[in-house]
Parts: sequence; C-alpha cells; structure tokens
Amino acid sequence: MINVAAAPELATLSDRIDQMWELSGIKIRAISDRFDPKQGAPVHTVDGRYATRAWTDWTHGFQFGSAILQFDATGDASFLELGRRDTLAHMPTHVGSFGVHDHGFNNCSTFGNLLRLMHEGRIPEDRFEREYYQLALKLSGAVQAYRWSSTEDGGGYVYSFNGPHSLFSDTIRTLRSMGVAHLMGYRPRGEQDIEINLLERLVQHIDATARYNVYFGDGRDGYDIRGRVVHESIFNPVNGVYRCPSTQQGYTPFATWTRGLAWVILGCAEQLEFVDALSDAELDDVGGRAGIVALLERTAAATCDFYIEHTPTCGIPYWDTGAPNLHKLGDYLDRPAEPHNEHEPVDSSAAAIAAQGLLRFGRRLRMSGREAEGGRYWSAGLVAVDSMLSPRYLSEDREHEGLLLHSVYHWPRRWDAVPAGDVVAAGEATMWGDYHLREVALYLQRIIRSEPYLTFFDVGATPQ
Repeated sequence: MINVAAAPELATLSDRIDQMWELSGIKIRAISDRFDPKQGAPVHTVDGRYATRAWTDWTHGFQFGSAILQFDATGDASFLELGRRDTLAHMPTHVGSFGVHDHGFNNCSTFGNLLRLMHEGRIPEDRFEREYYQLALKLSGAVQAYRWSSTEDGGGYVYSFNGPHSLFSDTIRTLRSMGVAHLMGYRPRGEQDIEINLLERLVQHIDATARYNVYFGDGRDGYDIRGRVVHESIFNPVNGVYRCPSTQQGYTPFATWTRGLAWVILGCAEQLEFVDALSDAELDDVGGRAGIVALLERTAAATCDFYIEHTPTCGIPYWDTGAPNLHKLGDYLDRPAEPHNEHEPVDSSAAAIAAQGLLRFGRRLRMSGREAEGGRYWSAGLVAVDSMLSPRYLSEDREHEGLLLHSVYHWPRRWDAVPAGDVVAAGEATMWGDYHLREVALYLQRIIRSEPYLTFFDVGATPQ
C-alpha cells in the first residue's frame, strides 16, 4: 500500500522538477535529431534508443507534445518551434484517423497544447493559426465520436481500434477531443445530416466505462473487488448486449492491468474538472450535473482507493495486480517496488498517469471541503511523483533517450526489452510514460509557482 504519510512537501519537489526538465530537453533533442518520422512513431526504448512497435500509431502526439510541454515549462522557444513544426508536418493525418480511439492522446497533446498556449498569451496571437488549431480539434472530436457503438440500454461508447465490440478503459482519457470540440460549439453531422451531440456521447462513454469496466464491490462476479478495472469489455456488435470482460495487455480479465486502472483514474479526474466548467443548461440536456458528478466521483474514488491499496509503498505499481509470479516476491506491497526483480516487471508509466489523476482528484476534494479524503489522494500522488523523480526512475544517463525508466508496453507479448542478465523488463522507457511524467511535473510546477491551473480544456474556445 502506498505510504501516504511519506508524502513530501510540494515545494521540496521544485529543484528536482527543474532537474527533470534539464534532462528532458536533452532527450527530446536526441530523439528529434536521430529518429526518422517515416519509420512511424517512437514507442519504447531498446538499449536506450527509441524504436517503433507497429500496432497502432498512437504515440506521435506524445513525442511532439513533449516538446511543447518543454517550452511551456522552461520558456525555451526552440522547443516551441520543434513541437509546432512537427505538429504541422506530421499530425494532420492523426486528425483524420478513423481507425483508432486515441484522438485525445495524439491531437490534444499537440494541437490542444498549442491552442492553450496561445489562449494563455504564451505564444503570439495569430488568427489563422488559432483557427487552424481549432479546426483540427473540431475534426478530431468528430472523428472520435464517429467510432460509436450503441448498447442495449440506450447508451453507447467510443469503440477501440479492435472494432465495434470493444470498449477500452484507455479511452476515457482520450475523450478530451470530444470535450474540446463541444466547447467550440461543433456539431458534426451523421447520416441524413443528423447532428451528433459530442457532449452526450462523452457522457455516455463515461457511463459505459463506469458500468462495464469498473467494479464497485456489488457482487457483479466472483472477482468483483471495489475499484478493480478491466482493460476491455466485449459487446455483441449486432444488438449491443454486454458479453464479458477481456484484456489486451493485462494478464487476465479478472485482475487489473495497472495502466488501464491509471487511465480511468486520470480520465475521471479530468472529466470532473471539465464538467465543473460547463453550464447547468449544457448538462441538463445530457442527464444533469448531479448525476454526472456523482458517477465520476464514485468511479474516481473507487479506482484511486484500489490503486493506493494495491501499489507498493513508493507509489510505483507492478504491471498487473494479478501477474502470476507476484506471489514469489513475498510482501511486495509493504515495501518499495523492485524494478530489477526476477519475477514480474513494474510499470512506471502507470504511475506517471495515475499520479496526475490522484493529484487532480485530491485537489478537487480538498477545495470542496473534503480535506481528509482529498488529502489522502493528493499525498499518494506526491509519493509517486517523488519516486519518479528519484535516481531509480529518472534517467540521468544523457545517452539514454528515455526519461522515465522501468516502463513497459506489452509484457504478455514480450514486446519489452529485458536487460542482459535479467529475467524481466527493466531499465527502458515508453513515449507515454515520458510524456505523462512531463505533464504531471508541469501540473505541479504551475501550482508551486502560482501560475494558471493546467487543464486540457482551457483553450479559449469560442462556439462558432
């Protein structure tokens, strides 16, 4: 269990965040100088150098978005130029990518961050450039919403790259595309010019994720533990009937792949902030504020509690709570995670994602007067960030292109590099792990410096 009592004071992280940005800039430049985008997107490191791994092309946004975050944090305009150049050159294809659910990952990390910076006055106002970013985000939200499967109960979900039968837990964090497009007043059209309500689909997807992918200890099946998350739910695509839990990257549908858990934690926390920013009138049309907030808070609390209780004291989880050899590690939850063990890998990328969700949800609860509950989540997030900024996880080797070490991609398929002499994957990085470490560091840096609070939707959207 995460030792929340060991949480550092926020201000004490400032110097280490600065050190991270120094290392981050070196690695961003190294990847840009060496990696040929024609190969595809860099996914994970092998022997310290980023390599591709064909499945879906979902990490370009994290690569180019990292340069934009680097500028945001440091003010170094060369990174803005790098991120903007590569966004304009390589991201339009992702705007029109009908084959994936990852629009919030790719397009909000690039076009969205650039639009946010323009709204904040951090980059010069340019009407054409602003409208270009807005158009990209509108279309991204529309394309994401088009990947829609209806369920028998009248709801629905954005289906994953596996097809119309598949609801991924990951997708709740990519809903940002539909959220931003909704803020711009965009109403894409389907058959017979019927308007698609992006907010309605966003809310219905949240409901489906909570209903089918998250467990609440209500006796749904023999492994219904409160806060447990299944990576994927399978539906009959003909009539929308739920069939069974599944997983693509976890060990079993009846345990919890921790990165899937992390996506839900962060997705719920961000969507709570998004809903807070919407008018009652908007929300009345899609179920009402009270019900939506109650659902998101219930889901966030359950998953945050599960993460805290099923993660080692340092805040860094193993890759799956049901991994078959965890028992060989003994009381592994009562001590810090051990990346170089002989049985199961840790996944620091899950920690980078979950930490931001814990912090956002904890902050929101504290600001609403629920100090004890919110303080626990906030402290758990700080413990994880503290660990990730330590020499064990932060890659201080300037020749290593990765930033956050001990991150894994797909351990069941053995897509992750295993160091010579080791038994499990360790010592490597992933593009989403690096990006989310940068993002949570920027989130905390802005709070420490009393700068504007970081959200995905503060983009100055004006309905058209």
